[in-house]
Amino acid sequence: MKKVLTILSLGILGVFHGQTFIQAYQDRANQVTQTNITSLLQQFSNLGIKTTGSVANDNTLAWLKNQYQAYGYTAGQMTEDTFTIGSSTSKNLIVTKTGTVYPDIYVIICGHYDTINSPGVSDNGSGTSVLLEAARILKDVPTEYSIKFIHFSGEEQGLVGSNHYVNNVVFSNNVRQLNLKVVFNIDQVGGKISNPSNTVTCESDQSGQTGNNAASLAMTQQLAACTGLYSPLSVNMSNAFSSDYIPFENKGDIITGFYETPVSGNQHTPNDTLANVDPVYVFKVGKAAVGALQHFAVATTVLAIDEAQKNSDQIKIYPNPAKNILHIETPASLKNFTVEISDMSGKLVLKSENQNEINISQISSGNYICTISFNGEKTSKKIIIE
Repeated sequence: MKKVLTILSLGILGVFHGQTFIQAYQDRANQVTQTNITSLLQQFSNLGIKTTGSVANDNTLAWLKNQYQAYGYTAGQMTEDTFTIGSSTSKNLIVTKTGTVYPDIYVIICGHYDTINSPGVSDNGSGTSVLLEAARILKDVPTEYSIKFIHFSGEEQGLVGSNHYVNNVVFSNNVRQLNLKVVFNIDQVGGKISNPSNTVTCESDQSGQTGNNAASLAMTQQLAACTGLYSPLSVNMSNAFSSDYIPFENKGDIITGFYETPVSGNQHTPNDTLANVDPVYVFKVGKAAVGALQHFAVATTVLAIDEAQKNSDQIKIYPNPAKNILHIETPASLKNFTVEISDMSGKLVLKSENQNEINISQISSGNYICTISFNGEKTSKKIIIE
């Protein structure tokens, strides 16, 4: 994504005015971990240059699906929106979490996963990582509005994937099919390791269709307030420009978004690598995003732990790193469970039933996802096999 930022001054006290701090939102924002963010950035980097329609692009889509499955999302919650670009095809991934009060009104949180010229760890592995952390944390949190986590492809070729989704899914033959509350786009929030920052830009629509400008500014002021309430970041305000929220804006929807400040300048160059990204900055943006997403979707303020969660918390997978034998420790009440080990592309390499000691000596060294399924629930953990 390429942007020209026009920064507008906005006093923090004005941003916070009228918006109440909610402890449950903070507690969930605090569940964003630096370890997870850094690991996701590393995995995204390892997938290579993800040009739309390439094998690396397809592998990244498979990786994304595997992440959602590891978090406990079902196949029924995941859909793919296929589009053509030149002689190639690519897919947008849409993961839907149904709301409790307004199931047919959607909050979209989105970012693109395609890259050019580099692994694109900032543009847009950073936004991809934030979306994944938000999806993990909010998986079992009731929200009044439905949430769609959308990973677009084709952004770098001119918003091809998001245009296709808007014109063929949100609308069909120019008739609206989906009612949207807000589109929250996260693109290039990787920061610059050589120039650490504590500021993020919140973007609103102040051009294009003028009928939704006021609503976009109001929603972006709420985003800025959430950023101050639930993260250590300060805020700049700017106009939206040339990312996946624009096709929505063109159809009259309300948009907002995050963008790094200052701009690294590494986007679309071979320098957009993990070595040049500031993972701590991405972690801070993640906290702000989780706080804001709860606000937009109206998450429950009740922090509850059910029996399934208690069982999940008691499951231990060790040692990690592991060699030859992997131990699965489960509570005494858990008699039936399934263990699945998948590689980072989502390919299943081992499956066992009700075994607490698993022979992994035939599995190649590397990073894997170990998923324990029990009583209709799942818990997953990244493991290293030596």
